This record gives sequence, C-alpha cells and structure tokens, in this order.
Amino acid sequence: MVKIGNIELPDPLGINFPLLLAPMEDVSDPPFRAVCKDNGADLMYTEFISSEGLIRDAIKSRKKLDIFDYERPVGIQIFGGDEESLSMAAKIVEVTNPDLLDINFGCPVKKVALRGAGAGVLKDIDLMVRLTSAVVRSTSLPVTVKTRLGWDDNTRNIEEVAERLQDVGIKALAIHGRTRTQMYKGEADWTLIGKVKNNPKIHIPIFGNGDIDSPEKAVEYRNRYGIDGIMIGRAAIGYPWIFNEIKHFMKTGEHLPPPTIEDRVAVCRKHLEKSVQWKGPVVGINEMRRHYANYLRGLPNIKEFRNQLVTLKTEEEINEVLTKVLSTYQGYQFEKLSIELINYHEKCPI
Repeated sequence: MVKIGNIELPDPLGINFPLLLAPMEDVSDPPFRAVCKDNGADLMYTEFISSEGLIRDAIKSRKKLDIFDYERPVGIQIFGGDEESLSMAAKIVEVTNPDLLDINFGCPVKKVALRGAGAGVLKDIDLMVRLTSAVVRSTSLPVTVKTRLGWDDNTRNIEEVAERLQDVGIKALAIHGRTRTQMYKGEADWTLIGKVKNNPKIHIPIFGNGDIDSPEKAVEYRNRYGIDGIMIGRAAIGYPWIFNEIKHFMKTGEHLPPPTIEDRVAVCRKHLEKSVQWKGPVVGINEMRRHYANYLRGLPNIKEFRNQLVTLKTEEEINEVLTKVLSTYQGYQFEKLSIELINYHEKCPI
C-alpha cells in the first residue's frame, strides 16, 4: 500500500496504484472533488491557495480551505515565493486539519510564475529548497510538492530537485511532464519522471502527471516508468468516471461500459447541488455554467439545451432542462471514451 508519511492511500481494489486528482484553479473545488471522490479518486487536493492571501485573511483564500470528512485523504495546496509567508500559511493550514499539505511549484501562468511563485521557483532551485524546508519545519503535516521538469528545455533539472526536496523532508513528489515554457502544449515527456522514480536515492512516492486520458495509457505508463501512482487533471473535467475506469481496467483488463446519459445527468445534478450549497445560489449557479458542456460532450444537437443551461438562474429551472436532456437522449449510446484534454488555462483561467 502506498503511504505518504503516515497516511495510507485508499486501495479498494487491491491494485496498489493510487489515482490522484490534480489541483486545478477554478475547477478542484469541493463540489467537483465530491463527484471525483464518488468515482474513484484516491487522493485529492484543493485549488491552490496564495500564502499571502491566507496571511491577509482574504475571503477567497480562506474559503478554499474548506474540506470535508468524506473527501479524506485530502490535501491543501499553497503557493508563494517567500519563506516567512509560506511558513505562516502552513501554520494556518494545519489548523484546518487536512491530511497533507502540498506546495505548488508547477503553476505556469504568468501572474503566478513571473512573480516568483509556482513554476517561477524552478528558476532558482536553492530558493525552492529553502521554501520547502521552511514549510516542512513549520508543520507536523506530511508535506508534498507538485512541480514540473524544469523552467525550459535548458533547465530540465527535476532529478536534482527530487533529491534535494527529499533531503529537506517532503513525503511525496508529483511531477508534470512538461517545462514551464511548454505550458500545456505538446506532449508530456515522462522519461525524466521515470528516471526520478528509478533513482536508487529516491525512497518517497513519485506520482506522474500529464496527458493521461485512457485506461490503456495509465497501464502503459505504470509499467514503463514504475511510478507509484498517477495524478489526473484535465481528463477528469466533465469526466470523473476516468478514475474508476482506469482502476477496473488495471484490475481486470476489461473496460467498464461508458457512462450513460442517466449517469451523466445524475453527476451533473450532484455537482450543481454541491455548488449551490457551498457557494450560494448566485455564485454556485454562475460558476457551474463552465461544466455543462463537458458533462454533455458527445451528444448530438445539444447546443440548444446547453444554451439554456448557461442562462438559467435557478436550480429548479436547470434541473427541469436536465430532465428534458434525459428524456431526449434516453438510450443514446456514447462512444467508448469521451475524454478531451481541454486547454485548461484557456477555459479555466487563474
């Protein structure tokens, strides 16, 4: 069983290969995490939270600290470029009692990276080590890190990073197989992720991230690179079923049938209900609008229904339209997989 510090990750099917939900800004909130947990995610992280925002007691940052017992194990992710601020943020996070605390050294967007946080720290490995050490010293929680291969193709220094971060006390490392300059373009390169995992000096769990969009690819990468688990991000947006599909395929070598229209509408309804409960009716309904197209992807002539869903203002009206979708497409046979790796930061900007 894979452990992060003293935290044992769930393994209900006995495959000893946990699947993690990646932290995604404006996506990995409690409503989305709830439907991913229902569908097989073993470990989830919050949206990333600014250390400076926590210290200033910013409402948005504090709201992101909300976690629920049914999510466990769950980690809270923070980011920042200052040792003192990250240390203080770690102490604030610890009070909320998550299972883990994660540091984001991977976010590539300009407003984060070019201010010396997220993937911006990849320019200065000594700073990354100091920041990580400061967080580890400030909390009794297991500390993990999510990062990238390097800043650009000339600084793909993840092997050095992994050893040095392990030396200062992190308990697991998740690696996205791109550099910061790649953003989410091109194909993720897992070669260096495999080298980190197979380095005899590394004894913490190594999780790979990037472009996993099918059970076959998950099995292939597990076998080829020897990683301890996989972190899934964009492929889960609108398709939380991917976690259980991968697990079933690993266990049996067979595919689960694709989610039916009943499955899709049921998950969409739950996501909407949780969104309204957590954010209130106005914000909850407005922010849910970004998800309908993803849940209903693949349905022919769905545009009219989709346009209604993104303009209606009450939960009751939205559920009425979802009922019409259900009756209109009852018995519709979806293709085996309906997963699209959306350009996450274009559709879900930070």
